[in-house]
Amino acid sequence: MSEMKSILSTMESSISGEFKTFEEYFEESLLTDVKLINSVIRYVVKRKGKRFRPKLCLLSAGICGEINENTYRASSLIEMIHVATLIHDDIVDEADLRRGWPSINRVWKSKIAVLIGDYLFSNALSKMCDIDNWDALKVLSKTAKRLSRGEIMQVESAASKDMNEEEYFKMIKDKTASLISASTIIGAITATENKEKQDAMFRFGEKLGTMFQLKDDLLDITGLEREVGKPTMFDLKKNMLTLPLIYIVSKKNNSERKRFISDLKYLSRKNKKNDIKGMIIEMGGVRYTEDKITELSGGALKDLDVFENGKYKDSLKSAVNFNMNRKS
Repeated sequence: MSEMKSILSTMESSISGEFKTFEEYFEESLLTDVKLINSVIRYVVKRKGKRFRPKLCLLSAGICGEINENTYRASSLIEMIHVATLIHDDIVDEADLRRGWPSINRVWKSKIAVLIGDYLFSNALSKMCDIDNWDALKVLSKTAKRLSRGEIMQVESAASKDMNEEEYFKMIKDKTASLISASTIIGAITATENKEKQDAMFRFGEKLGTMFQLKDDLLDITGLEREVGKPTMFDLKKNMLTLPLIYIVSKKNNSERKRFISDLKYLSRKNKKNDIKGMIIEMGGVRYTEDKITELSGGALKDLDVFENGKYKDSLKSAVNFNMNRKS
């Protein structure tokens, strides 16, 4: 735990003052005269999470030039969109917990949760015009489309119970990596017109976002529920194929595959989580996913080579290390 705090401290050290300014912008952007919206949003904001994406936006602007008013606006919109996607995720997944607390759809029921998620999304989109930058607007609008497409692909794969590795990476790049890469490239766009630097930050964010989802896949299998903040083995119960399972299934013929899936379902019904975890580890699914994360981490760090050494570069490197080591 102390190691994780040290990594996070390194990531945040170069933007401590700027992050406080972001929080002011973010809270102001949520203000409304509708009491129910305010009540639900206060509940959401109170459980802040890591605010990983706005921090990346600030750091990306810092490494490319200067953090400015547009950076604060963009980071606020990105966090608003992120919160909206979490609310919608919990509705789709019928999840009762988020970060160890009852989800909005459990406290206020799904109808209110849907409306609040929609409000946050539409509020973010309406405030995009405040960022007087056409390139940033194009990124945000494209990201909104990618997020929806990724969610639909996941629902489709759960229904068909079939997805190969290529399709899986396409899905998680839309579902998870798109908002993280939007955070990094928009941060860059608000600080520089240098296309090389903007492209480098997009590639960095896309790799970081992809391995962020891969880490979530691993934590769903190997994580402790009290640390993860939601039930583990959740993806398996919802028939969602993730990379550790896709790798194992790809090595089997049809009859072996059916037997493997049947065994997993049986163990899942019996709530034998340790047996499932042991099976997936033994068959190489965890190691394969860990190797992919390591490969992507190396590529993300290489994308930072175009920038001079300094506090922002150190902080972005810490973001990669944080994902490698996080427990939730």
